[in-house]
Formats: sequence, structure tokens, C-alpha cells
Amino acid sequence: MRREYHNHYSHQLGRDMEMLSYCTDGGHFGMPVVVFPTSQGRFYEFEDRLMVQALDHHINSGSIELYCVDSVDAESWYNRNVGPDWRIARQVQYVRYIEYELAPFIRSRNYNPKMITAGCSFGGFHALNVALQHPFTFDGCLSMSGAFDMEKLGFLGGYHDQNAYFNLPFNYVPNLHDGYALDRMRQNSYVLATGVHDQCWNDNERMNALLHAKGITSHLYVWGDDAGHDWPWWQKMAHTYL
Repeated sequence: MRREYHNHYSHQLGRDMEMLSYCTDGGHFGMPVVVFPTSQGRFYEFEDRLMVQALDHHINSGSIELYCVDSVDAESWYNRNVGPDWRIARQVQYVRYIEYELAPFIRSRNYNPKMITAGCSFGGFHALNVALQHPFTFDGCLSMSGAFDMEKLGFLGGYHDQNAYFNLPFNYVPNLHDGYALDRMRQNSYVLATGVHDQCWNDNERMNALLHAKGITSHLYVWGDDAGHDWPWWQKMAHTYL
């Protein structure tokens, strides 16, 4: 396996962004997977939590290639030193970084026609949100124990503006009407995995129903056997669905 460290300046965010990538020693041809860390997590979290190890066979065989990005959650959703308008504006800049800077960088290295997102918990939110916002860039996502109800979790304190609306999937998914974008979403695939003892199970059931109501292909997998909101389960889910 080839492990590479990257540090690029982001014009969208106005600061350096770090990342780790993992591909087969044979080169860059596996399907790129953009991996988001959990709440305020760092780019090395997937490695530290043995998720890369769990995907060792998939990476070495050339099936997938991981791009584990850094988060700016501490500057956006979790930043209580600024108002909610600033928090959500930073989130918008983060999504733009993924779409306009990270994705072209990946494409300059890897010409696989498919590219998806993945993440666990808060990273699962980012994975789904980014994939839905940019269905022509990302062909789907794997969200493991995704937390999608940002309003219920109190991140914006009831604040609403256009930036907030387009980063709250429970708000914008029911109102998707752009036929061009919907047609593309219906060609993509969105996988939601959770467990019977996962506090985000209800969020995933609700999101799956909203996507199905729009004719968007989504697959909800609820794991039994006491599956909960934790890394050992996510290691197994990632190995199964990526």
C-alpha cells in the first residue's frame, strides 16, 4: 500500500489543509473515496482508528483509493465564539473546498470514472451532504451512523438563512425539484449503514424515506447483533460496503 501525506493551501478556506491518501502500490486507479472524519476529527483519524487497516485488501487490490481529508468543524458547526451565520458560512466554504479544490486534485491523479464520499457519525453527515450537493462530481456515498438532524442537535440555535438551508439535508431533500440534478442523483447510489443500538438510527430511517420519496436510490442497512455507534462496527461496515 502506498501512503502519501499532502498539505495544500486552500483558497476557499484561506489556510493550509492536510490530507492522507492510500492507494495500491500499482498506482492511482482504484475508485477514489473522499473520507470525512468524525466531529472535529483530523485527517489521520481513519488510520488511527484502524479503518485503513480494515480496508487493506480493497486498497491493495486496487478496488478503492482513500483520500482522508481534514475537517474544519471546530471553525464551523462547533465554533461557539462566533454567531451561527458565520458558522454556517464556514461550512459553505468547506464544501466549496471539497468541490472546487480537492476533487480536481484527485482527478489530476486518478482517472477512474467513479468517485464517492464516506464517513462515520458527523463524517457521515458530511459524506451525504457533499454527495447530494454535488451529484455530478460524486457518484454516491457511504454514510455510517450518520447524524443528519443539525437543527435538533442545536448547532445553529434556530438560525436560518440560505446557507443553512442548503446544508440541512432534512430541509432541502424534500424540496429537490431540479429535474437535471434529480436525474443524476437517481443514477447514483447512497448507502446508509447504522445499528440497532445506534442513536442515529432514526435519522437514517428518516433520510432513507426522504430519498426514496424523490426516487433516489438509497440503501439502508440496519445491523443487528448489538451493533452500535462505534469504530469496531464502522470497520466492519466499511469493509462490507466499500
